[in-house]
Amino acid sequence: MANETHAVDAAAAVAGHAAEAAEKGGMPQLDFSTFPNQIFWLLVTLVVIYWLLTRIALPRIASVLADRQGTISGDIAAAEEYKLKAKEAEAAYDKALADARAQAQKIIAETRAEIQKELDAATAKADAEIAGRLAQSEAAIGEIRAGALEAVQTVASETAAEIVAALGGKADAAALSAAVDARVKG
Repeated sequence: MANETHAVDAAAAVAGHAAEAAEKGGMPQLDFSTFPNQIFWLLVTLVVIYWLLTRIALPRIASVLADRQGTISGDIAAAEEYKLKAKEAEAAYDKALADARAQAQKIIAETRAEIQKELDAATAKADAEIAGRLAQSEAAIGEIRAGALEAVQTVASETAAEIVAALGGKADAAALSAAVDARVKG
């Protein structure tokens, strides 16, 4: 029962304070008698917050922003350097490619000249062989022609001698030979 009495007394005290606060005008923040005290603590709090912001928070934020700006500027500068290096590398690549193409053209021209020289030498050798064979062939043809001409003259002389003998005459071998030679020569 003592606890119940205590609880009842506490509830009565809270109710009494509530009734007292209701009589004073409601919320203590709106009580004009406490305004100077509230304004003082408001100003103290604002000054402390301002001091914390200006001395601690804002410099840290500014340093972070400056670091970020420095990093961004450094990255942009590095990107520009890499861009210039890339352009230089591209120019060097293009120059090397042009040099390689020129060298390839030079090698091709040298190879063509070498092949043409070898071809000319082979052609000259073949022409010399052909000329040699042609001379041999002409000599052989000349021998055949001479042999054929002799054979024709011999056959013509023999035939003429037989024709003269068949006609009942006697022919002189030297005269027949001279007559056949004159007729064969033209």
